[in-house]
Amino acid sequence: MKAKQAAAKKGLYIGAGIGLILFAIVGLLPSSFIGGVLGLKIAGHIFGLPLGTAVAPRFVVGVFMVLGVLVTGLVFVVGLSLIGWAGGTVIETLRERKDQAIEHLSAEQKKA
Repeated sequence: MKAKQAAAKKGLYIGAGIGLILFAIVGLLPSSFIGGVLGLKIAGHIFGLPLGTAVAPRFVVGVFMVLGVLVTGLVFVVGLSLIGWAGGTVIETLRERKDQAIEHLSAEQKKA
């Protein structure tokens, strides 16, 4: 049972590492851009367009840029961690079934 948990943990860590790398390569810049556009739209609705140079609209845009990056990072890391964990669990289950089949065959050969 401990080996099954170890394989699932390894898959989880590998998935998290791949998720971080993919997020850094693919997701960081687009997520800040999309969050910034969303922040501009919301600030435009709250403060009216065109936005001035006041601090409040800039703060809203900055908060939404950070939220965009955090949500995208969460999706990449958690999603790929779950995929890695599931892969590790499946691999270890297949290994256990193979070992059980080998034990069953060896037990039958001893009877014969």
